[in-house]
Amino acid sequence: MFFSISLRQWVVCCLTIIVCSSCNKQNSSSPSSDQLPASNNQPVGASAHDLLSAQHYDSLLVTIAYMPQFAPDQQALQNLQQFLQQHLNKPAGIQIVLQSIPSGNQSTYSLQDIEHLETTYRKSFNSQQQISVFILYVDGQYTNAQVLGITYRNTSVCIFGKTIHQNSGGVGQASRTAVESTVLEHEFGHMLGLVNDGSPMQTPHEDSAHPHHCNNQNCLMYYQTETTDLFGFLIGSPIPSLDNNCVSDLQANGGK
Repeated sequence: MFFSISLRQWVVCCLTIIVCSSCNKQNSSSPSSDQLPASNNQPVGASAHDLLSAQHYDSLLVTIAYMPQFAPDQQALQNLQQFLQQHLNKPAGIQIVLQSIPSGNQSTYSLQDIEHLETTYRKSFNSQQQISVFILYVDGQYTNAQVLGITYRNTSVCIFGKTIHQNSGGVGQASRTAVESTVLEHEFGHMLGLVNDGSPMQTPHEDSAHPHHCNNQNCLMYYQTETTDLFGFLIGSPIPSLDNNCVSDLQANGGK
């Protein structure tokens, strides 16, 4: 199953913006899936407690594998580090490492393509005290060109670097830092079980029209935060954060 972050609604929601225009959930069933260790081959949200708490894993390793010309924005990575330190209980530390990989030489990537790339290039998996997350940056679009990122397994995310680059950082566009930060943090929010998908709600706040998203339009987990239409509204606006209801869910499931 997966969640996606798309471009198409960056524009429809101004400050209500942020992270969720095509965040859909799907079964991940490619033949390559069974090549991953079982602990890293589960549905989205299944490792929410393990990511949030120190009960089983006291440290986190985030590996970001990127294709040529699409290395992650450095400030966006710093923002992601701060987001994780703010919400996760990992007393032994949170580490983000970069890994350069060859181009996939494709203009479009399907879910099956992404899963195959993960099984080819992912080298770090959960160990005794450390939980591992894999984030892939590809040099093409998703099969739905409006999508900016997808969360498709319990510890797996794909970011569509080319789509982000084409729609940010230019004259009249939102900054690349703002866009990447929003996409990264929103997708990580899905791995943390938001909304109502691994981290139980303490107060009802799921958007019934857009499952697993927050009903607060100013929250990072609001569904329109994922669409390309949101790009224009990020200009001059702060990167969205989790609202109190989402934070309460994380805290109740072992987070800070």
